[in-house]
Amino acid sequence: MGSGFTVVTPGIRPAWANVDNDDQRRVMTPAEAVQNGADYIVVGRPIYKSGDPVGAAKKIAEEMEEAAVSKSV
Repeated sequence: MGSGFTVVTPGIRPAWANVDNDDQRRVMTPAEAVQNGADYIVVGRPIYKSGDPVGAAKKIAEEMEEAAVSKSV
């Protein structure tokens, strides 16, 4: 992207997340979003409907970190 733009990507669904009655038509994983240039991601139900929201958020952050490292190689 050009400088000065910030890319915010909604509709993030980790591969391990099971969201009942999901109304998102276009989704991607956190890693896919990072690899495609997202600066920020929007994750809702996979975190707040998780039995362990803090653990889910940490797992997503780890996936993003791994994707960022592999993108820079």
